[in-house]
Amino acid sequence: MAADSPAGGQRQPRLTLVSGPSRGGKSRWAEHLAAGSGLAVVYLATGPSLPDDPSWQERLQRHRQRRPPQWGCREVGGELAGALAGLEPGQLGLVDSLGTWVAAHLGLEPQDWTLRCDDLIAAVHRCPAPLLVVCEETGWGVVPATAAGSRFRDRLGAMQQELQGHSEAAWLVLQGRAIDLLALSQPVPPGC
Repeated sequence: MAADSPAGGQRQPRLTLVSGPSRGGKSRWAEHLAAGSGLAVVYLATGPSLPDDPSWQERLQRHRQRRPPQWGCREVGGELAGALAGLEPGQLGLVDSLGTWVAAHLGLEPQDWTLRCDDLIAAVHRCPAPLLVVCEETGWGVVPATAAGSRFRDRLGAMQQELQGHSEAAWLVLQGRAIDLLALSQPVPPGC
């Protein structure tokens, strides 16, 4: 089910995933989709502030400079589920990103992680605004050398597949090109 466009034009998908590797253009593509929605965009930043990390601060600054000044921005960190409840009809939530949300919860024990994921999925369904969720692709041939790296890869991959089952649109963005995944793919059968 898609949300009505305020201009009576195309309907906005309720949940759109935009995934890809680092520096592939996924955030820019999500911002492009958000700008074309005709809705009031609220950027939901899930990353930490890290004031002592110049490289991270530079990355945050690039994102801020790219966003139109009329877009709202909420720095939600790991509290994404609660932030989704604060969105309203007529808005569009742009979540950047699922990976930094997963990283914020890496220390959780498996049962607590499952509860956190269930809370997020429920919040996505209750959210009154359509959502664009930026997701990092990890594990493309590299096996993490640490337990935390493996946990991150496994949790992010599982969460992406779970969200994909609830999405109405999905894009893979790499090398500055966006591919419509739902138009060009088949679902992998469950099991195995």
